[in-house]
Amino acid sequence: MKKRILPLLALAIPALLTAQAPADRKVIDKFCGCFDVEFKYAETFAPDIDYKFHERDETPPVAELSLAIEQTDKKVVIQHLLLVNDSIIVKHWREDWTYENPVIWKYTGDRTWVKETLKPEQVKGKWTQTIWEVSDEPRYQGFSQFVNMDNRIIWQSTADAPLPRREYSVRSDYNILKRTNRMNISDSGYLHEQDNVKIIRKDGKDIVLVEEKGLNSYKRIDNKVCSPALKYWEKNKGYWEKVRSAWEQQISNSTVIKLQQKVDGKFLHEYLLTLAKDYATKKVSEADIDKRIKAELSRFVISNDHAVVN
Repeated sequence: MKKRILPLLALAIPALLTAQAPADRKVIDKFCGCFDVEFKYAETFAPDIDYKFHERDETPPVAELSLAIEQTDKKVVIQHLLLVNDSIIVKHWREDWTYENPVIWKYTGDRTWVKETLKPEQVKGKWTQTIWEVSDEPRYQGFSQFVNMDNRIIWQSTADAPLPRREYSVRSDYNILKRTNRMNISDSGYLHEQDNVKIIRKDGKDIVLVEEKGLNSYKRIDNKVCSPALKYWEKNKGYWEKVRSAWEQQISNSTVIKLQQKVDGKFLHEYLLTLAKDYATKKVSEADIDKRIKAELSRFVISNDHAVVN
């Protein structure tokens, strides 16, 4: 009997691993819906005793729709839409969840991301969260398993990232945000807990400027509150699908992505949002829109030809 146990286990284990992706997919569905969102950040510790801590950064609760715009057993794409009011909707950031994804775009600083191919065992049973900017340009990626701990489902990863808009719009005294993201998930919503380190990276060396705690809470509310955001997306989803497609083409043909921060004093999302309005009002034709989107991206993408990191 003992001789038969190992072969049976060998057959059973792949089946159990295959079943894990659909099981985790149900967890990822909890990131979708209509939420009251509140952001809080506070700097905590600094190695330099003379460092002047910045004031706490808090935003009052605002409604946000997290909408699944693509779903398979092994991939979920979630678009975030902020509701300023019933008539003003802001296309916010985007997150992609992919199962056992071997490709990671590693942020190295100076608005540069390098393609890294991981070994299968490094990502086995794990989900990668990819965060994209308002313009759908890259931000950062992390991968981990979902675990059940003290009746909470938790996902946690650490990754280097560029400065978020709340920081790069007001300061430039550091250039890397090492983010430890922890998702605490429940039926009523989730808490995105962050333990961040603000780093000065120069000449291959990292100097810690200050540490930071972040608490982003997502409290589930009635879906009717977010109905204006859903209407906005129905009208504009075709355009942003074209933007995502243009980025996918750019990224798939690259081993390094390096982006300029601004062109002629404006961020990429400003140009893309203006183009979105022109497309919606038919100032730009269906025949020209793909070419116009690619032209805007090309102004910001700096060509590089580096080897893939393994």
